[in-house]
Amino acid sequence: MASLSAISEELAEIEGQISDIFRALSNGFQKLEKIKDSNRQSRQLEELTGKMRECKRLIKEFDREVKDLEIRNDPDTNRMLNEKKQSMVKELNSYVALKKQYATNLENKRVDLFDGPGEGFGEENVLLASSMTNQQLMDNGNRMMDETDQVIERSKKVVQDTVNVGTETAAALKAQTEQMSRIVNELDSIHFSIKKASQLVKEIGRQVATDRCIMALLFLIVLGVIAIIIVKLVNPNNKDIPDIPGLAPPAPSRKLLWNPN
Repeated sequence: MASLSAISEELAEIEGQISDIFRALSNGFQKLEKIKDSNRQSRQLEELTGKMRECKRLIKEFDREVKDLEIRNDPDTNRMLNEKKQSMVKELNSYVALKKQYATNLENKRVDLFDGPGEGFGEENVLLASSMTNQQLMDNGNRMMDETDQVIERSKKVVQDTVNVGTETAAALKAQTEQMSRIVNELDSIHFSIKKASQLVKEIGRQVATDRCIMALLFLIVLGVIAIIIVKLVNPNNKDIPDIPGLAPPAPSRKLLWNPN
C-alpha cells in the first residue's frame, strides 16, 4: 500500500476499496456456506453479485489509471502495477467461479447474472484460476463482466417497459374514470329533465280535463236554450215555459175592429 501511495494516491485509494470488497466477498461466501434456506442463499448471492460488479468497475478504473501513468513510471513500476491488476482480476474470477457453482446448485436462474444462454456448468468447462495465464484471466474476467452488464441492461429495459405499461394503464384508468363521471352527471341531468317533463304533462292533463268539463257544461247549456226556444216557437201559449230573457214573446193574434158580418 505504501509503494502505491508513493506512485499515486488515487491508485492506493482504489486498491484499498478493492481489498475491502474482496474481504467482504470472502466473508459473504463463508456465511453462504452456513445458510440452509434457499431463499436466503439467493438473496446472499444477489448481494455478493452486486459487490462483484462494483469490484469490476474499480478494477477497470485501476487499469485506466495505470495506463495514464505508464509514461511517467519506470518499467519495473509498470510491471508491478500490471501484476497487481492481474492479481485483482484473478481473485475476482475465483469469486465469480465460486458464485457460479452456488448458482448451479440452487438452480436459481434469476440471480445468475454471469451465465449466457446454453452455457454449461460442468467442471470440464470451468477454467480454474490457477491454470490460466494472466491474459486469459483478464480476457475471461472481462468477458464475464461484459455478460453481466448485458444482463443488467436487459433487466433495466424490462423494468422500464413494465413502468411504461403501468403508466399507460394508470392514464387509461384515469381517463375512463373521468368519462364515467361525465356519464353519471349526464344521466342525472336526463333524469331531472324527465321528472320535470312528467310534472308538466300532468299539469297539462289537468288543464285539458278542466277545459273539457267547461266545454261540456257550456254545450249542455246551449242545448237547453235551443230546446226552450224551439218549444216556445212551436207552442207559444204554453204558460209552463217561462220566457227566455232577451227573447221577445210571440206576437198576439190580431182582432178586427169592424166585422162586416
